[in-house]
Amino acid sequence: MPDLLVKPAGTNGKVHNITPQSAGWSYVGFGLYRLAPGETAMEETGDSEVILVLVEGKAEISGAGKDFGELGERMDVFERLPPHAVYIPNGAGWTATATTACTLAVCSAPGRGGHDTQVIGPAGISLEERGKGANTRFIHNIAMENRDVADSLLVTEVYTPAGNWSSYPPHRHDEDNYPEMTYLEETYYHRLNPEQGFGFQRVFTEDGGLDEAMAVASHDVALVPRGHHPCGAPYGYEMYYLNVMAGPLRKWRFKNHPEHDWIFQRDKG
Repeated sequence: MPDLLVKPAGTNGKVHNITPQSAGWSYVGFGLYRLAPGETAMEETGDSEVILVLVEGKAEISGAGKDFGELGERMDVFERLPPHAVYIPNGAGWTATATTACTLAVCSAPGRGGHDTQVIGPAGISLEERGKGANTRFIHNIAMENRDVADSLLVTEVYTPAGNWSSYPPHRHDEDNYPEMTYLEETYYHRLNPEQGFGFQRVFTEDGGLDEAMAVASHDVALVPRGHHPCGAPYGYEMYYLNVMAGPLRKWRFKNHPEHDWIFQRDKG
């Protein structure tokens, strides 16, 4: 099984290139570019659809014959402004030229030609609060199933305040058994504030066949092929992550860990 913690390959250019082949699964891909002003990234989508997320900074973006001009607003991801994002279908190409220092995420999954190239954010994206107490976090639903903006991709970003937990109580979505559960592979792209911080993520199955605990730093990516996957931010360090999910069905249905579901049941009341 591939290592579930993927470190960035440097600090400039394409620092992540996670493919279904490298991850050992079938659906999700994740790339990340860190560009200086004037630098350009370009790719063909092939059989995959792509959602480009301007994590921070500004860039001129075009794709599938459409020029969207300069996009981007937040210069630091922890400003919590809704992100600028662009959908590119399969069988097309895209280009992004940074006009400021820029961090660009490339979220990919199988495309079926069901959606046109378009800007999908920041319009339509708002900051939502979820959870209670030390389980409070803040969500930007970029492309979850309530937004019909993709064939396969589910994309969201989460801010976890210092000392809080997220993706918690532990839950899993690793069975193709709709409507009880959907099979979704998932990546977590992490950032910490201040930058030198760290967070924790555990990926584990109920039978103990998979149980990995990882210390994650800024720009690390955690892979979740199956099992439960909570993460926590230590006191003093705010944590951000960008999630990419995909599977046979573009729906997010999960089950909480039976030993920890009591927390969800208590809090929902």
